[in-house]
Amino acid sequence: MTHENTILIWGAGAIGGTLGAYWARAGEDVLLVDIVQEHVDAVNRDGLAIEGPVEAFTQRLRAVRPQDVTGTYRRIVLAVKAHHTADAVRALQPHLAADGSVLSAQNGLNELEIAQVIGRERTVGCFVNFGADWLGPGRILFGNRAAVAVGELDGSLTPRVQDYLRLLQIFDPNAVVTPNIWGYLWGKLGYGAILFATALTNESMSDNLGSKRHFPVFRGLGREVMAVARARGVEPLGFNGFDPAAFMPEADEAAARRSVAAMEEFNRHTAKTHSGIWRDLAVRKRKTEVDAQIAIIAPLGREAGVDTPLLQKLVALIHDIEDGRRAQSWETLDALLPA
Repeated sequence: MTHENTILIWGAGAIGGTLGAYWARAGEDVLLVDIVQEHVDAVNRDGLAIEGPVEAFTQRLRAVRPQDVTGTYRRIVLAVKAHHTADAVRALQPHLAADGSVLSAQNGLNELEIAQVIGRERTVGCFVNFGADWLGPGRILFGNRAAVAVGELDGSLTPRVQDYLRLLQIFDPNAVVTPNIWGYLWGKLGYGAILFATALTNESMSDNLGSKRHFPVFRGLGREVMAVARARGVEPLGFNGFDPAAFMPEADEAAARRSVAAMEEFNRHTAKTHSGIWRDLAVRKRKTEVDAQIAIIAPLGREAGVDTPLLQKLVALIHDIEDGRRAQSWETLDALLPA
């Protein structure tokens, strides 16, 4: 049986849960899928509570575990952590209708991995930068609004991407459709590399970004990502303070300082003070998305003739924290400073 009008959200954490709650409140038929039994039980019993300064409400929703999904769906939103992408796509593939598509509401270049499993023609790109955290079973913090974009991988404007835009504008009226979704995704990689660096300490994102001592770290990471993007023929796009042009090889230091300051200012006005990366390390004590988001840039860079030593060192430091060899501290962030 094909569920023509149901939106299947695979991964009901911070991003998927927030989107699902807004869509269900607007009258869309939503089914959440999550591997955490306690979360599924809490949603079915009490609804999903969206908390925080943006808006607070509790929404009745249906939720199931992956093994309990039945039928096929035309619209599947994938919102799992990047390093779980391949397993999740293989699990949801039997539930994707013949004329269906998967929208990647994730961080990283996961569209590449999704397309390898189900095909580029069934993969739709998405960029989300709003702040949200999974607080516990049935509870999500919605910390701040930020840029949202959707686009076909080939840049075309299709009926399905217009339908996804309609859904995303239910959540955020400022969501846009773009012919350059890869530009947003590579822009997010530059921003994301800097956020991974802020997770090396226990201080807030804004306090890290405001550290004049560590400006060379943030500039260096941004420059490496932007150099790879350019070498691969991508035109990165900016958002919420991050200006790709400021980190291009020809850009002067003042431009990068303005962008880092703008990112600091943006992050000072959110209830989500720390990144999801920091939360994975400090609170949930689990592996981060560093391999799926950041480590993949090095081989992509090598293919394009660009070296990325600082990004590779960042990946090693995150692994050190994950494995208990280093603590989250200013000293750990210092390891990325120029010699």
